[in-house]
Amino acid sequence: MGGNAGAGGSGGPDDVTGVLGALVTSSVTAPAPVPDGPPQGIGASVPAADAAAKTQGTFPYAADLWAEGLLWAAVLRSPHPHARIVSIDTATAAAMPGVHAVVTHADVPGDAAHGRRVADRPVFASDVVRHHGEPIAAVAADHPDTARLAAAAIAVEYEVLEPVTDPELAFSAEPLHPDGNLIRHIPLRFGDPEVTGEVVVEGLYRIGRQDPAPIGAEAGLAVPRPDGGVEIYCASTDPHADRDLAAACFALEPERVKIVVTGVPGAMGDREDSGVQLPLGLLALRTGHPVKLAATREESFLSHAHRHPTLLRYRHHADAEGKLVKVEAQILMDAGAYADSSADALAAAVAFACGPYVVPHAFVEGWAVRTNNPPSGHVRGEGAMQVCAAYEGQMDKLAARLGIDPAELRMRNIMATGDILPTGQTVTCPAPVAELLAAVRDFPLPVLPKDDPEEEWLLPGGLEGAGEPGAVRRGVGYGVGMVHMLGAEGADEVSTATVKVSGSVATVICAAVETGQGFATLARQIVQEVLGITDVYVAPVDTDQPPCGPAAHGRHTWVSGGAVERAARMVRTQLLQPLAAQFGMSTELLTIADGKITSYDGVLSTTVAEALDGKELWATAQCRPHPTEPLDETGQGDAFVGIAFCAVRAVVDVDVELGSVRVVEMAVAQDVGRVLNPAQAHARIEAGLTQGLGAALTENLRTSAGQVRRPDFSGYALPTSLDAPDIRIVKLVEERDVVAPFGAKAISAVPVVTSPAAIASAVRAATGRPVNRLPIRPQAAVAVPTGA
Repeated sequence: MGGNAGAGGSGGPDDVTGVLGALVTSSVTAPAPVPDGPPQGIGASVPAADAAAKTQGTFPYAADLWAEGLLWAAVLRSPHPHARIVSIDTATAAAMPGVHAVVTHADVPGDAAHGRRVADRPVFASDVVRHHGEPIAAVAADHPDTARLAAAAIAVEYEVLEPVTDPELAFSAEPLHPDGNLIRHIPLRFGDPEVTGEVVVEGLYRIGRQDPAPIGAEAGLAVPRPDGGVEIYCASTDPHADRDLAAACFALEPERVKIVVTGVPGAMGDREDSGVQLPLGLLALRTGHPVKLAATREESFLSHAHRHPTLLRYRHHADAEGKLVKVEAQILMDAGAYADSSADALAAAVAFACGPYVVPHAFVEGWAVRTNNPPSGHVRGEGAMQVCAAYEGQMDKLAARLGIDPAELRMRNIMATGDILPTGQTVTCPAPVAELLAAVRDFPLPVLPKDDPEEEWLLPGGLEGAGEPGAVRRGVGYGVGMVHMLGAEGADEVSTATVKVSGSVATVICAAVETGQGFATLARQIVQEVLGITDVYVAPVDTDQPPCGPAAHGRHTWVSGGAVERAARMVRTQLLQPLAAQFGMSTELLTIADGKITSYDGVLSTTVAEALDGKELWATAQCRPHPTEPLDETGQGDAFVGIAFCAVRAVVDVDVELGSVRVVEMAVAQDVGRVLNPAQAHARIEAGLTQGLGAALTENLRTSAGQVRRPDFSGYALPTSLDAPDIRIVKLVEERDVVAPFGAKAISAVPVVTSPAAIASAVRAATGRPVNRLPIRPQAAVAVPTGA
C-alpha cells in the first residue's frame, strides 16, 4: 500500500499534447451531473458519466483525434489466405508525392512477432502469409487517399499456396507455423470410463464465426516524443499489455512508450488486437510526425479476432429417469492463423463441457488448432458459449427420447453449491441454478396471436412477411449456462487504484478501462458509498498509472472495483481517525453521508470539507483474488476464481415452410451476487441477450477457401431493433459471493453464452428438427412433412 499512483505523463509536443489531452479528458473524466435528491452509491441507478456525450454524438473516439502536422496511415493486406512472399517492392509507393514513409517487416527494429498469450503473430508478414488480410506493409502520407493509393502501389509477388481451412485436416497438414498446427490439447478424465447409461443420445454440433462487429471505427493516433519514444492514443482495453508489446516491437524501453486510452465504443474482444498500435508507432517513429490510422469496416472484419468456430461431438448417457450418468465429448476449436487466446478458450470449453449439471463421469477431448482461416480470439463468453449450445442440444434430445419435459429433465440434473465440476474443482460460490431455471419456467408465457385479420402481429419473415400465418409454429426452449469470472489457470488478477480527496471532490486514479461495462460509473458509486462525497472525478487512463489488466471476464467489477473500495476505505480511516480520537470514540461509530460526518449519538456533526481543513488525503490499494492453478494432464485443477450462472427461456415463432424464425420473447433469470447499479445491470443483460440472438440467427463471418466473403454489413447481418424480442428479466438472484468485493458477479457474458442455446431449443420445439448448427440456417428450421 502507499505510494502515489500518478495520473499525468509527458511526451508529445505541447500543441499536440494539449489538443489530445483535452479530447481524452472530456471523453472519460468529467463527473456526471448529479441532481439533488436521487440516491447515490452502491445499489443506486447512477447514470453513466459519458451517457449524455454518447447519445448526443459528442463523445470523442480515437477516430476523432487530430494533431498539427498529422500524417495518415494505410495498411497493405494480403489478398490470399495462404501464400509465400517472393518479393516486396516499395519503390513506386515511396516515390509518390506526399508519401513520407513505407514500412515492412524489414523496418521492425525489435521483436518481429507479438501476441497476447503466445508471440507467434508477425507485425508484418515476411516470408509467409497465413490468413486473408494479414498486414504486409504500411504507408504514411499527407492525405488518406494518398496513403491508400501508395499502399496499393506496393508490388508484392506471391506464390499462392493451398490453404488449410478444415480444422480436422490441420492434424495431418504440413505445419502452417514453426510452432506447428496444434496449439493445445486437453484430455479431461473424470470418473470411470467403463460406465454406461440405460439411454444414450449422440449429437454433432457446429458453431459459426461470430464477429465482435464494433460500431466505432478501430483507430488510433501515434505521436513521437522528444526523447525518441512515442505516445499512442487508441481504444485499448489493456493499455499496459499494449505498451509492452509495442515497446518490444519498437526496441524501446517500456517507459518510452505511452498508451493513452481514448473513448472506447464498446469492446467484446476486438480491442485487444494490436494491428492499429504497432504500424502507427513504427510510422510515427520513422517520420517524426503524428500519424493517424482509421480502419475501414472491411479491414476490421479481416484483422481482428473472432469467436472460435467449433466442431463438437457429444454422447450423453443417462438412466431411465433422466439422471445423467456420463458425458463424452470431443471439442475442436479453429484458432485461425495464430494462437492468441485459444488456449484459454479451450480450457473454458473443456471445463464447462457438461454444463451446470451434476455429471459423475466425464471424458472430454479438446483441441485448438491453427488453420488459414481468419484469426480467432477473445470474444465475450469464449469457449463457454460453444459448449452451451451443444450440451443443451443434448439435453433436448435426451428429454425427447425419455418423454420428459425439457425443463424437468434439466431440473433433475441441476448443479448446486458444493457440487464438483468435471475438472475436480468444488463449486464454492453461490450456484442457485435450480432457482434460476424455476423462475423462467414458471414465468407466464406470452399470448398467442389471434386469428383475427384486425390483429396486427409480426410474422417470422418480418413486417408483412411473405409467409402464411397457418405455417407458423410456436416453440418454447430453455438454455442454462455458466461462465468463469476473471482470468483462469494461474492468471495473476491484480489491480491497483488510488483515491484522493481534496475539498468536496474525490478523484479516482485507476487504469481499468471503461469499455461500456460501466466501471467508471461503478468507481464513482463506490467512492460515494464509502466517503459520502457526491462529486467524484475518474481520471483518464494511461500507462503512467499502475497496471490493472484487461477489461474481460468481469475483472474490473471485481479486482479494480475492489481496489477502489480498499483505497476509499483507507482514506475514510485517515479522515475519521482524528475526529474519533478527539471525541473519544472509534471510527466505526461515525458515518459519512451526503458530504457530512455524524456520530451515532449526534454529538459530532461536521462536513467532510471542514474535517479536511484544507488537507488532501489519498491512499493507494491493490486487490488480488485467491490464486488458481492450470489444468493438469487429465484436465483436473482448481482453475477458476468464480462462476456465474444464467437461465433463459426463449419463445419463437417459426414459419415451417420458409424456415424463417422470429424470437418473440426471452425470459431470463441470472445469478448476479449483488446488483450494484440496477439500470446498468438490466442494460448489460439486455445487451448480452441481443448479442446471443445474433449468434443464434444471423451472425456468421463466412469464408470460402479461407477467403472472407463480403466483409461488410451487407454480408454480415447484425440483429436490429426489429429483430430484438421482448426481454423479461424475471429474477436477479442476489446471493452474495463472499470472496468477491461487494459480493457481485460478472453480468455481461453469461446471457451471451446462454441465449443462443435457448433459441435453438425453442426452434427444435417448434419444428421437431435437431437444429445442430449456429447460426440457425433456414433449411434447419423447415419442418419435415409427416410421413417423409
